[in-house]
Amino acid sequence: MTTTTDLTTDHSRAVADGAHTHGVGAKPQGSRAERLTSFSLDDIPVPTGREEEWRFSPVARIQPLFDGGLGTAGADGSGVRVTVDAAPEVKVETVGRDDARLGRAGKPGDRTGVTAWNAFQQATVVTVPAEAVASDVTSVRFDGEQAGAATPSAAHVLVRAERHAEAVVVIDHAGVATLNQTVEIDVADGAQLTVVSVQDWADGAVHTSSHRARLGRDAKLKHVVVTFGGDVVRITPDAEFTAEGGEVEMVGLYFADADQHQEHRLFVDHAVPRCKSRVTYKGALQGSGAHTVWVGDVLIQADAEGTDTYELNRNLVLTDGARADSVPNLEIETGEIDGAGHASATGRFDDEQLFYLMARGIPETDARRLVVRGFFAELIQEIGVESVEERLIASIEAELEKSMSVITGVATPAGGADEAE
Repeated sequence: MTTTTDLTTDHSRAVADGAHTHGVGAKPQGSRAERLTSFSLDDIPVPTGREEEWRFSPVARIQPLFDGGLGTAGADGSGVRVTVDAAPEVKVETVGRDDARLGRAGKPGDRTGVTAWNAFQQATVVTVPAEAVASDVTSVRFDGEQAGAATPSAAHVLVRAERHAEAVVVIDHAGVATLNQTVEIDVADGAQLTVVSVQDWADGAVHTSSHRARLGRDAKLKHVVVTFGGDVVRITPDAEFTAEGGEVEMVGLYFADADQHQEHRLFVDHAVPRCKSRVTYKGALQGSGAHTVWVGDVLIQADAEGTDTYELNRNLVLTDGARADSVPNLEIETGEIDGAGHASATGRFDDEQLFYLMARGIPETDARRLVVRGFFAELIQEIGVESVEERLIASIEAELEKSMSVITGVATPAGGADEAE
């Protein structure tokens, strides 16, 4: 049996945070249309934590990644090993920072982004040739090695889908590392690309990553972010439409434990007519000090007539002591659109749902599992990559074992609840 959770939208927070900027007129103060982007470290200073884009972040814990003198991931002494397993149709290269294909997906928009750009010395380029349809998933894996875990490093990945190409690329992160990363995504005219970024770090990892995507005419991108591990993870995906007919679907799933900080800040820039975007992120939190941040910015510029956009964030708080910040922002500069909306909700378990299940003989621990599974089930199915979906289900089950131990005060045996019986 699968159930879903009905959460109450927190409109008061959205309004207080200035999250709604609807209507046509002069650009408001803090407009995303006016945000500073640059390849120069001099233009984007080290944050203090009082800036809008950093006010929810543990700046002190990210501090090592603000310095431009980072090593390159994959190089000797970096503490990070990079491996690629490509589909037969896909080309993989290691190039220097002077490669002309780098930097075309957009300029960095915050300090870690500009630091990562200036620090890397070599980049991994994954290219899906024109008209090619990849027969298998391409995997790019970053493994943090304990010996160099405290050494800050930078990484750069460019994923290119040329005209009418189709492929799935999974970027995996595991082990322990202090990593500042850039992921560029270039989707050419008529191409269809799925990029999945999985943050499954071990305890002690600190990871910031700037994802910048550029979509051509009639291009389609499914961008998936999955975050479970690490002490601090901050992912900032940006998507930019450069021609009509582009579609982007941004899907995110996260599960934060005690003292973990997981932050996802998205920006979708509708600068041209007749493009579509959908954003759906869901997260769960448990344990004292667990903190998640979701900020979704959508800008519909004056020329972007016929835009169709919607963004949704939902958070499920499983225990006391956890905190979820959720801020949807929608800025519209033209009234000639097909549709635009957003929703944000944060709540605890629905007592009525638990009562309903328990009244039918289902033990409380099993009832809670059913609620959480239902909360994530539809989103997991939308990922569309079977191997990733299977891993997610297993990871969610492992997280639920932790939460049941916290709630009941009894550790569950490794075999799970059914085996314990």
